[in-house]
Amino acid sequence: MPLSPLEHDRRYGELDQVMRSFLGQPADDTPDKPSQALTAYLRHTWHTRPWALAIAERQLRDYADNPPGRLRLRLGEFYALPDIGLPQDEIQQWLYCLADHVKHSIETGEVPPPTSPVTHWEWHARFPELGQFLGGWFSQDMPDEFDDHDAAVDDYRGSTDPQLVARLVGELHELLTMGLDEADYALATAELGLEVDPPAPYSPSGWLARVAEQLATPPGAYGPSA
Repeated sequence: MPLSPLEHDRRYGELDQVMRSFLGQPADDTPDKPSQALTAYLRHTWHTRPWALAIAERQLRDYADNPPGRLRLRLGEFYALPDIGLPQDEIQQWLYCLADHVKHSIETGEVPPPTSPVTHWEWHARFPELGQFLGGWFSQDMPDEFDDHDAAVDDYRGSTDPQLVARLVGELHELLTMGLDEADYALATAELGLEVDPPAPYSPSGWLARVAEQLATPPGAYGPSA
């Protein structure tokens, strides 16, 4: 039978986070240099859950030491590594390479410097509620579901716990303080799930600032779009 959620997390929870960080990214780690994906994982995890790095190192090494055998494969009691673009006979050494980089980072205290996210995984790991908001309320179906952008914002606020709304406001302010150019804000919002253009006459950052103001203001207290 498949692993229960509890058993999955005990054995493979942090390994799964590492693997997710590679989705859409090349697994081009070498003994001398971690990949962009692993660097993003290290940067975010160091600054949010540093204790999880030791768990990741152990789970990576355990999986490499004990890949699922035929019995576990038949029973479904194993973690299925996602396709990361490597030949099957290279995966074990790659897992050891990842574990070595994580161990080196822990033992030396080498932490990737803060920067804006560089991978899809890192954008969503750093801005989880913004990803929920943009991906859930501003997909390509948004014009069919709502009269305009303000109506979608109101629907989010009305259907979401106030603590999560407050979290989104904080994430919006954090993103805006990065001081990106408009092309990078457009890229960031696309990575986080935005599939429609901001309403005229707003730029991507201008619209994000308006949304932050709307959500921080009591309902009905802000005026119509300029």
